[in-house]
Amino acid sequence: MSKIIAIIPARYDSSRLPGKVLEKIGDKTMLNLVWDQVKKTEMVEEVIIATDDERIMGEAEYFGGQSEMTFSSHRSGTDRCAQVASQFWESDIIINIQADEPFIDPEIIDMLGKKMIEDDWIEIATLCTRIKDRNEVSDPNTVKIVKDNFNKALYFSRAPIPYFRDSVGSIENQYRHIGIYAFRNKSLQSITKLSESFLEKAEKLEQLRWMENGYKIHVFETEYKGTGIDTPVDLEKARQNQ
Repeated sequence: MSKIIAIIPARYDSSRLPGKVLEKIGDKTMLNLVWDQVKKTEMVEEVIIATDDERIMGEAEYFGGQSEMTFSSHRSGTDRCAQVASQFWESDIIINIQADEPFIDPEIIDMLGKKMIEDDWIEIATLCTRIKDRNEVSDPNTVKIVKDNFNKALYFSRAPIPYFRDSVGSIENQYRHIGIYAFRNKSLQSITKLSESFLEKAEKLEQLRWMENGYKIHVFETEYKGTGIDTPVDLEKARQNQ
């Protein structure tokens, strides 16, 4: 039976908030909070922090987390995950957990894991949630997604999709992408060997590279909204809500 491994790619040099995973929210660092949430899952058998920074490895050691050093040349967290995952079986399931989601719901991680176990033909799976705030539709930092009737992604974009020609501003059936992925390890190793694609360059969304090369991404809906921290303002809000 496939083993489920959660990998948390964590780098120090974030462009908008350097060192953010080591920032404290309450009495714990953001990285520690993510680790604690993932450890609450029922289906994940092993959790590993993938980093290229000694400071992050030191923090992981401090709170008892398992970590592995990866190449500093990786372009994305997906590449970092793939390096760590290469030591596991091709059939194993790898769940990529963002290191800046300190309040991630363990239930959505288990949901993805369960879907991958039940449907062993799924190569890649991710999550979405319905947009309820009209401002998110036009916000390029909010990645939108459209899917088909079989829950496969048709496209991801920073632009409003679909465009409602006859009712501009509608948020009916608009979905926001939640940035957590589950991969069949064989597929994870393959997609990281692909060259950067045209759509990926245009939107700055790596999942478009996978789709342009024929990979299907299954998308499951959740009520979870996500709490990613990208800016000092986000960090302060998280501290206030702690």
